[in-house]
Amino acid sequence: PGGRIDPGESAEAAALRELSEEVGLDLQADAVIGLLDDYATRSGYAITPVVAWAEGEARLRPNPVEVAAAYRVSLSELERPDVPRLRSIPESDRPVISVPLLGAHIHAPTGAFLYQLREVAIRGLDTRVSHYDQPVFAWR
Repeated sequence: PGGRIDPGESAEAAALRELSEEVGLDLQADAVIGLLDDYATRSGYAITPVVAWAEGEARLRPNPVEVAAAYRVSLSELERPDVPRLRSIPESDRPVISVPLLGAHIHAPTGAFLYQLREVAIRGLDTRVSHYDQPVFAWR
């Protein structure tokens, strides 16, 4: 889920509000585990990824006005040897990152967040991702 931070709202509070509005998952503030790196997009947005934990089998109820599809992905999928996929493009001196999942490539910024989640939460590393670029189609 994603959206703007309302005046007086923290990134964590905004993420929990958006989580409820977009996928119908209501979590309390103590469900927030922490933040990943801020990511500045080529289109001028700054994204602060918030990581939260839902106990048990969380039931998602995607809002069809805001969400085309919602997927459950096992953290073990992020441990595949082809994660992440990095490639060079002539338009940037930064590597473009993507994560192969569900028969597709999840590009930055989401792909960068998934990769950092793996590195920090699963592997216990202090991996940064703000230097990874987005594919050209996402620059607008």
